[in-house]
Amino acid sequence: MDEQFGLAMSLTKRVGWLSPVMYTIAACGIATVMAYGNHLIMAKELTSGSFAAFVASLLLLYKPTKTLGQTLAGIQYSFAAMSRTFELFDLVPEIKSDPNAVKMQGFKEKIEFKNVCFEYVEDLPVLKNVSLTIPKNETLALVGNSGGGKSTVVNLIPRFYDVKSGSIEIDGIDIRKLELRSLRDNISFVFQDNFLFSGTIRDNILMGNPNANESELEKVVTMAHLDEFIDTLELGLDTVIGERGSSLSGGQRQRVAIARAMIKNAPIVILDEATSALDNKSEAIVQMALDNLMQNKTVFVIAHRLSTIQNADRIAVINEGELVELGTHNELIKIENGKYKHLYEMQFSKAEVTA
Repeated sequence: MDEQFGLAMSLTKRVGWLSPVMYTIAACGIATVMAYGNHLIMAKELTSGSFAAFVASLLLLYKPTKTLGQTLAGIQYSFAAMSRTFELFDLVPEIKSDPNAVKMQGFKEKIEFKNVCFEYVEDLPVLKNVSLTIPKNETLALVGNSGGGKSTVVNLIPRFYDVKSGSIEIDGIDIRKLELRSLRDNISFVFQDNFLFSGTIRDNILMGNPNANESELEKVVTMAHLDEFIDTLELGLDTVIGERGSSLSGGQRQRVAIARAMIKNAPIVILDEATSALDNKSEAIVQMALDNLMQNKTVFVIAHRLSTIQNADRIAVINEGELVELGTHNELIKIENGKYKHLYEMQFSKAEVTA
């Protein structure tokens, strides 16, 4: 970071010196020409008309020369940006498929976390011996204090990171032995801030499955509760939404992302704070869309609003990287001095005070 700042300051200083230097050179040059031209006129070697024409041409040359200097500065910026871009293209992912990896053939039984440990920084554990079994078609909610490791748990499933020790298995096969692309093809994501591209609504939805037909597209649009919104648009699904979906509201962006996850039709769904940034009205609509997405799927839900996960099949409480409680809402709420009960009572007491 310090090196980058130093380079940026150096380039800025050079560009800043460009105009004064150009003005100085131009002034000295014109003064020299005027003096020498005056000498030639006095010596009858040059007419005043020819000299005036020469000076006019010289002055006309000044602006293109100055522009050339600014262009060279711009080219330097461009080369710096190109260098950084090519560095990114040359990066080799640390996480790759094993040479003997097998293709994941769907999802049949369960996902198992076996004594999983993980750390982003050496000797600073984020997850500590987490063991958990999630049967097919179960909805598991992950709750706990901020920074406790909830998002890390779900990020390990598609191998955004690899575990330090222990293993994660799908149908008895360590995910590190599965072909990476096939693993991620079986997982759909809906995040708090989903990236939408500057194309049309249709293009953004079909990113989940470019081979989907029109009837499949219409089905997911209805299930994601996008139809009533799209019907108000002159171009419908062919409406261009701008970079990151800038022309859409937060709830509309979420529903486009949900439709994209639906059309992918992956058996495993990860919902990471999918409704936390929405107002109550938008949250209600998005929650109905999520309910449709979650049908007959194995779902991992991360949510700070405990009201949105009370109907989950089970709730896992992750605190300080450890699985401290596991059960249904009714089971956990009965545990005296329990972590989940404390979170629940604290959240709803705040809601009552706010009301």
